[in-house]
Amino acid sequence: MNSVPNLAGGRELLRVQNVRKAFPKPDGGELLVLDGVNLGLAEGEIIGLLGRSGSGKSTLLRLIAGLADPSAGQLSFSGQPISGPASGIAMVFQSFALFPWLTVFENVALGLEAQHMAKPEIRTRSLQAIDLIGLDGFESAYPRELSGGMRQRVGFARALVVHPDILLMDEPFSALDVLTAETLRTDFLDLWAERRLPIKGVILVTHNIEEAVLMCDRILVFGSNPGRILGEIPVALPQPRKRLDPKFRDLVEHIYVVMTSRPGTAQGLRVEGFPRITIGSVLPRVSSNLLSGLIETVAAPPFNGTADLPKIASDLQMEIDELFPVAETLQVMHFAEVEGGDIRLTAESMAFANAALDERKRIFARHLLAYVPLAEHIRRVLDERASHVARKSRFIDELEDFMTEDDAEQSLRAVVSLARYAEVFAYDDEHEMFSLENPT
Repeated sequence: MNSVPNLAGGRELLRVQNVRKAFPKPDGGELLVLDGVNLGLAEGEIIGLLGRSGSGKSTLLRLIAGLADPSAGQLSFSGQPISGPASGIAMVFQSFALFPWLTVFENVALGLEAQHMAKPEIRTRSLQAIDLIGLDGFESAYPRELSGGMRQRVGFARALVVHPDILLMDEPFSALDVLTAETLRTDFLDLWAERRLPIKGVILVTHNIEEAVLMCDRILVFGSNPGRILGEIPVALPQPRKRLDPKFRDLVEHIYVVMTSRPGTAQGLRVEGFPRITIGSVLPRVSSNLLSGLIETVAAPPFNGTADLPKIASDLQMEIDELFPVAETLQVMHFAEVEGGDIRLTAESMAFANAALDERKRIFARHLLAYVPLAEHIRRVLDERASHVARKSRFIDELEDFMTEDDAEQSLRAVVSLARYAEVFAYDDEHEMFSLENPT
């Protein structure tokens, strides 16, 4: 999306124009996290930023909050450039971020104290926020005495007590159990619909498609590497929304299609044939059990090799952040194709599903070495050495020429897990050493 979209609501609260964010890499290059991001937030809107982990959504939220500076582009709040933490923008975090040595009242009042507000006003507003969010009676309790849902309510009260114009929510329900998250979402939407919240607009970061459809007026779908907005999806369904409503299900299906479209329309999962990766590609950490399990599920009736991703996600109770890395890895290894919200197994994948364990390992090893360059590279180095051993640091150093230290560690761990299942090579974590059990 190359231009700031038209605002469907009232007065403009926020404008993000051509924002780019990059971080320095050890080799002197840069890791591009966000590129060409444009969005606008109007009064009365809830906007959802939907995408997988690593697509830059949380980084964008930090830029909007003034907690970090963009590498390029502009951000403005109520017509003024954002050049640091803005008093009219507050954030709710996934991890609650409460001070354990402070009571509920003290945690909520903290933001007002930082503004040097008079004590009577601090007390009045803090108690109002605590009551509004459903924690009346727990003012003197400490975080350790509260359930996860109650602690997150404290996080909401602490953000709302400063009466921000914009509330930023960074996956605020993802650390909660399903029932608690549903209750807190419903309570928030009820307060928003009744206009009892002292806020004018909301930006919600999530990787839960149904949550985005339940809560948002518009959904911006993010792709990864770097983070870009792939599409904007309006949600015209009246509140309260019902998950079983056919229009709700159709919209969920449409979002899956957008996130798995061919290059040129979207870049969620790259699906022009099979994606080709290099030794410098960051690999998702996916277990062989999940890969085998998804193959078996799609191969079995009623799917028989082709399945609808929303149906699979619902049956297996997996969110996109859990399902997409598995589907993407199967695609990289030429075990499946993903397009238009569907996953289709290849002939080799169907053979894998019907094979005994030893044959499964042989098929898996063949695909791992053929289509995952890092696995082939490690195996070749081990084959060529007389000792058939190599230190982990030898490969980490190579990977850090292409990616961050954390991504290098993740990619190596991902390959180790797959290679162990395939018995392609062994890894001793205690001594950080790769080796061949049966050198050729």
